[in-house]
Amino acid sequence: MMPAYRNSWLPEVFNDFFDTVHMPKANATAPAINVKETEQEYIVELAAPGMSKEDFDVNINHDGDLHIKMESKKEQKEEDKKAHYLRREFAYSKFEQTLILPDDVDKDKISAKVNDGVLSVTLPKMQKTEQKIARQITVG
Repeated sequence: MMPAYRNSWLPEVFNDFFDTVHMPKANATAPAINVKETEQEYIVELAAPGMSKEDFDVNINHDGDLHIKMESKKEQKEEDKKAHYLRREFAYSKFEQTLILPDDVDKDKISAKVNDGVLSVTLPKMQKTEQKIARQITVG
């Protein structure tokens, strides 16, 4: 049984995320992702240990969806010639994902930052303007 969610986009984000990840198949794992919601915004957090802001490309594509690309651009260091890895799973080499955004996201105010190995993408919600109901009606 599928749990109930306040926003219908949330389950789709997870389904789309895990179904359409574009990564090399050998020794690759998808980074962990969190999605938080407050009254003012959604926050997508992506685990990216050892990555810097230069390793990311975050944009809104032509369809209005959030596109995140992560690629390690660090050069391989000269390794010890006397030792070799029997198994190596330490780093992500490449990750790319497109997330369909909910309708209430203000796409002009989206921001992203990397801090302590976590990419945080802030998706502000559009401010709803409340219409004032009380007013004077002129009798004609």
